Amino acid sequence: MADASQTVDGNTLVAMCLARIGIDKMFGVVGIPVTSLANRAVSNGIRFIAFHNEQSAGYAASAYGYLTGRPGVLLTVSGPGCVHGLAGLSNAAANAWPMVMISGSSEQKFTGRGDFQELDQIAAVKPFSKFSAKATDITEIPSSVFSVVDWAVAGRPGGTYLDLPSDILHQTVDLSEAERLIAHALSSRNKDLIEKPRVNNSEIKKAVEMLRGAERPLIVFGKGAAYAKAENELTKLVESTGIPFLPTPMGKGLLPDTHELAATAARSLAIGKCDVALVVGARLNWLLHFGEPPKWSKDVKFILVDISKEEIELRQPCLGIVGDAKDVVGILHKEIKDDPFCFGKTHPWIEAIKNKSKDNVARMEVQLSKDVVPFNFTTPMRIIRDAILGVGAPAPILVSEGANTMDVGRSVLVQTEARTRLDAGTWGTMGVGLGYCIAAAVAAPDRLVVAVEGDSGFGFSAMEVETLVRYQFPVVVIVFNNGGVYGGDRRNPEEITGPHKDDPAPTSFVPGAAYHLLMESFGGKGYLVSTPDELKSALEESFSARKPAVINVVIDPYAGAESGRMQHKN
Repeated sequence: MADASQTVDGNTLVAMCLARIGIDKMFGVVGIPVTSLANRAVSNGIRFIAFHNEQSAGYAASAYGYLTGRPGVLLTVSGPGCVHGLAGLSNAAANAWPMVMISGSSEQKFTGRGDFQELDQIAAVKPFSKFSAKATDITEIPSSVFSVVDWAVAGRPGGTYLDLPSDILHQTVDLSEAERLIAHALSSRNKDLIEKPRVNNSEIKKAVEMLRGAERPLIVFGKGAAYAKAENELTKLVESTGIPFLPTPMGKGLLPDTHELAATAARSLAIGKCDVALVVGARLNWLLHFGEPPKWSKDVKFILVDISKEEIELRQPCLGIVGDAKDVVGILHKEIKDDPFCFGKTHPWIEAIKNKSKDNVARMEVQLSKDVVPFNFTTPMRIIRDAILGVGAPAPILVSEGANTMDVGRSVLVQTEARTRLDAGTWGTMGVGLGYCIAAAVAAPDRLVVAVEGDSGFGFSAMEVETLVRYQFPVVVIVFNNGGVYGGDRRNPEEITGPHKDDPAPTSFVPGAAYHLLMESFGGKGYLVSTPDELKSALEESFSARKPAVINVVIDPYAGAESGRMQHKN
């Protein structure tokens, strides 16, 4: 029984509520008015990972939500801290990952009078928050905490926001009253929010008949399927029907890239010629060319499986199935199992996909087999691929960002396990790298984390290498150093004019930047490599040590292309 004579303040009550609902990790930057909240959280069994910048902490919280299926929690100070945190909150919204941002705010009695770091934070987060709550009294804290956590995972996951005025954090209640408030808020939770939608059985039957009647079917799956942990169900469906599959970048690994029915190496053929596409946990947005010609056939019929009814209504597929990816795919497999069909290895569609994949892989391997020095992008990427595969199980979690670095890595690096690839995602966000690394290390402490970064992407959050060292996370950061965004100064002579023509190019960084020394300055291990043997040695040593390291890989500044594969948009 709670001691009636003991009191708790708002900071403690928030921490108690978070712990009670199952939150055991928190990312953030402390300061006025939330330092005590972070300390109370630690006292209540929540691990607090302290960052240098709310932007990186927010990216970590969003990725943690994706990797674990539980909301990642970001704690920020008021005003500017809340604004910095919007990077993570918006990233969670764009990628449909569960996240809760908690910000302190100015005292309520001074609202509108210019208090310290005053901002209408509810209005500021509105474009990126599924649900926002502001506790205006200590008694509202439990219901507010439980609501933002539940809304983050409800339906299509996303970011939510909790506003905690500083005066509320300093209010107190008796411990017995705190326990009563928590119990009442728990019993009053909206159970409908956290229940999965029921799958319509008639739509399942229609989907099965469409797949059964297809001549060139394709299964496409994305990070929504990865979030739902649908890998076992997808494996059974693919292998029982013999239908080729195509993962989106972060869907890679749900089935191994090396699987005989993988169509990644024949992507253009697969999406251009398929007549029925079952799309699971992936949106028909720019990553999938909006499901439209000329990339897709004008006659293709889409079966779209999504947790969001609104998404299906937006895309208007031939058939939409609202439901959790794991549940829907499992039911589809069961329905097919009762009346099986299978596209055999000699079926013309299967042979076409396999032959195209084989040809494309063979052509790529010819390029990868060459040791090009000074390094291009493919030579070091091949060496990194082989080193990662050499780790075995559990496979490392790969974090990838950059233009050329991420594009080349997507084609070369191999994923063999689910949820082992994190990249710029739906929004193409640069700067996520170190935050994602930390999230991965916290979410999966048994795995090595390997970041393959362009020097521009690394620069957004490079100071967080100190965070890696402070917590001794097993993270190896590989920086492709080509001297700038896309590759330093690539201007034509006629572009170098005007009164500031002697300034560095907008795309260029300091040549030969010693990124490895940044890691060493904090006590981590740094490597500078420019040859295949040097890179192999650095990878072997750092992977074996499982300690914070930066490998600075010197790349030919003229290798790669401006904007990577997105040149047409720049």
